[in-house]
Amino acid sequence: QVQLTESGGGLVQTGGSLRLSCPTFGRTVSTYIMGWFRRAPGKERVFVAAVAYSGDTMYADSVKGRFTVSRDNANGTTYLQMNNLKPEDTAVYYCGVTTGRLNIATKVPWEYSFWGPGTQVTVSS
Repeated sequence: QVQLTESGGGLVQTGGSLRLSCPTFGRTVSTYIMGWFRRAPGKERVFVAAVAYSGDTMYADSVKGRFTVSRDNANGTTYLQMNNLKPEDTAVYYCGVTTGRLNIATKVPWEYSFWGPGTQVTVSS
């Protein structure tokens, strides 16, 4: 079993920045893919970014150039640095863990075995 807990969400103005963190507890996940998803009000959970053990990354087109995903393999923590935030980034952000390689399946939420409870990010205009 793996436990994840997101933190770092909050209220920020358009153009501002936030850094989300997601430490893991329980089973060692250092070799897993760690991903970030978000769910806006009334919408489904969608892929944001993912990082493999190697440090290779993948991003949704909507956040490329603004968000940076990273991880600390020593403590099993993934980070999501979000810059130049826009109102459309408002959502609950979730981190998850999956296996395999970075590919199209990485963008699919049901490929992830474990999830955190989420953290709210609100961007005011």
